Amino acid sequence: MIRLECPAVRLAPFLFASVISTGAIAAPFAVQVGDARLALDTPPGFSDVQMTGSPRLLELGEALTSASNRILLFALEDADVRRFSLGDPPQLRRYVIAVTPKGLEGARVTPASFERLAADSLRDLGAAPPGSLAYQPYLDGQPRGRPSLLAELRKDQEILSVLQGVRLPDPPRAREAQAQYVLSSTTLMLVRGKAMNVAVYTDFANDGDVEWIRATTARWIEELQRLNSR
Repeated sequence: MIRLECPAVRLAPFLFASVISTGAIAAPFAVQVGDARLALDTPPGFSDVQMTGSPRLLELGEALTSASNRILLFALEDADVRRFSLGDPPQLRRYVIAVTPKGLEGARVTPASFERLAADSLRDLGAAPPGSLAYQPYLDGQPRGRPSLLAELRKDQEILSVLQGVRLPDPPRAREAQAQYVLSSTTLMLVRGKAMNVAVYTDFANDGDVEWIRATTARWIEELQRLNSR
């Protein structure tokens, strides 16, 4: 089963301390998954950083997904890539990742099997709150550090996309620490007979972050579909 996971991960800037910078690639590229060649690209304003070959960057990407997945793309905001190239710590406010299940790389996922995978994944997520509910107060009432389903963004024959959110655990012994929230969209896609999971992360400070992640997710899905329709 492919789960629509949203790990409560806040990437720590100190992990970049000893990384050697090289240029990131911000253009469409192809990745071989079993017998299929998938076309990938980052959302506008992001650059894939896997080509740096840095063990530290690979560790950061791996912290966002299960060991049962293979990372196809891991991208930071262009501004963070520039900070990184200058030796400054990235802010890591937003980042994106695309993965595929290792166990399904050699298999062809049919529309029928994808429909079953999507149904199982959605059932495991539980119910979303009413659409008119303010997300931050809702997350305040959920267990700290555990992602909660907020909304279903899209569901059709080849796409299941959801929005999740989490309030991060408060720092120990910090009585008046400002609450910190993270939003993520997770999208299960059927692309050229392969299952792919793409996720977008952002800090959640206001309604603008909700609008941003919804719009970015929709555009990225459409672009990946367009690239792989050729």
